[in-house]
Amino acid sequence: MSKRPLLISPSILSADFSKLGDEVKAVDQAGADWIHIDVMDGHFVPNITFGAPVMASIRKSSPKLFDVHLMIAPADPYLHQFANAGADLITVHAEAGPHLDRSLQAIKALGKKAGVALNPSTPISAIEHVIDKLDLILVMTVNPGFGGQSFIAAMLNKIRQAKALVAGRNIDIEVDGGITPETAHSVVLAGANVLVAGSAIFKGTDYAANIKALRVGATSISA
Repeated sequence: MSKRPLLISPSILSADFSKLGDEVKAVDQAGADWIHIDVMDGHFVPNITFGAPVMASIRKSSPKLFDVHLMIAPADPYLHQFANAGADLITVHAEAGPHLDRSLQAIKALGKKAGVALNPSTPISAIEHVIDKLDLILVMTVNPGFGGQSFIAAMLNKIRQAKALVAGRNIDIEVDGGITPETAHSVVLAGANVLVAGSAIFKGTDYAANIKALRVGATSISA
């Protein structure tokens, strides 16, 4: 199978919430491939962001794939809301419910792509038996709940394990947490092809330059 394309998915968790629609439009025009939507419930993770109505309000700001990361538990009762609000890909945490296979079936039944996120302490074996239902594996390289955290280098081996498990299937491997031009190369080398970045993209005002820096860092031979 040919190498999967490198995709940049800016996390709007780091955007200016007072002008969220404009921020989504700005990173779209700056070269984002996807738009990463972090949904937090203050229960599964120690922070609260927003729900489906807010996401629906920014859906018109970009035609790009909405990459929706549900850091909520339980997730199943809300899947239809996010699907109806414009999600293209819905990722749930392996730890967020008792029946992961059922959750993935529900996402697929809504006509959406399905992903599973793995917290730093969660092993790759958690998705071994649902691998053929996945469109994406999200390896968390920080503990979920806050932006701006430092990259956990031990997760590089988990990315390698995810790559081995995928074994040529049509599945993207995404990383989220502490992704900068400096860490991008290591995660891509380990096997990731979708980079989620918040602080590294929304810092300053030149989002295009920040996205370009991530791409250059990810593909630099000397990095």
